[in-house]
Amino acid sequence: MKILISADMEGATGVTWPADCEPGTEQWQRCRSMFTSDVNAAIDGLLRGGATEVLVNEAHSTMRNLLLEELDERATMITGRHKELSMVEGVQTGDVDGVVFLGYHCGAGDDGVLAHTYLPNAITGVWLDGQPASEGYLNAAVVAEYGTPVILVTGDDRACEDAGAYAPAARTVAVKDHVSRYAARCRPPARTAADIRGEAERAMALAGRLGPAEPSSKAMEIEVDSAQLAQAAAVVPGVTRTGARRVRYTSPDAYEMIRAFKAVCTLISNAMEKDYG
Repeated sequence: MKILISADMEGATGVTWPADCEPGTEQWQRCRSMFTSDVNAAIDGLLRGGATEVLVNEAHSTMRNLLLEELDERATMITGRHKELSMVEGVQTGDVDGVVFLGYHCGAGDDGVLAHTYLPNAITGVWLDGQPASEGYLNAAVVAEYGTPVILVTGDDRACEDAGAYAPAARTVAVKDHVSRYAARCRPPARTAADIRGEAERAMALAGRLGPAEPSSKAMEIEVDSAQLAQAAAVVPGVTRTGARRVRYTSPDAYEMIRAFKAVCTLISNAMEKDYG
């Protein structure tokens, strides 16, 4: 039984404000250990529950945040950027029996700790086939096409609620409770590690390859906070403006949907100016 852990950082233990997860800051260095602790707890629980292989895919920012030297030696890790499927890299091998969304958060425009979708501020809303779409929602659509179920989601309490929209059967662990976008009531690492370990072990009962979801067209709509960002996004072939700050595109399947979204996000981020956005 092979399990993939997609590890994001905003929803990790103790992380509540930008400097906690922005590479290079003093706070980021401190929080990396708590992030790694969450991942190690999941690895241990999954193996206790019957997993025979655990692959961790770094999914936050530079994708070089987890401390490899502290990683459970029974797992392996994909680290670094520019990967075909970004946050769920590794699922496309076709032999993954379950995926864990660890350290996840709510989507852009939602009310949760460090809520966003891919870009911290420029994107104010994302909809997939008309439904509000967090990163978890988008990634769940991708892994479904490979017949892989989402078995566990960790993050703040709002991220756990969000998981009900894309993985209603998955186990969840809230490592903190939302107070505001930049504040939370946090559990200490020893407690969250125990909670994650226990739920990961139980989540293995949900693992097992499913029939791949039939590829179907995916309609994406993205709202940004200024008009020039929509203009920049529309440079991507197939992306059209539907309003001053909105763009839309349709992909034949989730694989192409997420790759196009990466391209759109790259152009949006490169079109931002320091002070005016």
